[in-house]
Amino acid sequence: MNDKPHLDEEALAELKDVMEEEFDVLIQAYLADSRSRIESLEQALSENNPDIFAKTAHSFKGSSINIGAPRLGQVCFEAEKLGKAGALEQAPAVLEQIYTEFREVQQRLENFG
Repeated sequence: MNDKPHLDEEALAELKDVMEEEFDVLIQAYLADSRSRIESLEQALSENNPDIFAKTAHSFKGSSINIGAPRLGQVCFEAEKLGKAGALEQAPAVLEQIYTEFREVQQRLENFG
């Protein structure tokens, strides 16, 4: 997992060129959506619902990869696999990795330039 960068700056630069003045709106929407997805993961874990956990992790993975956050996408993929396997006993550790990586991505996106 650690071989992937926090941000794919080349992809982000291309996205910024395409989106122009809407780029900041896109970033803020991604960050807000990500916070919501993290809350959904927490809720699915607290309710011991592996199906919702897997589906939420899957959609979070996709949005993270699309925005240029491949490492966060990889951690979400690990969470998705746990949900699909019904192995939520291991999920708290992966959720902690998601928190940590999201904070890193958030900081880098806010400073991207």
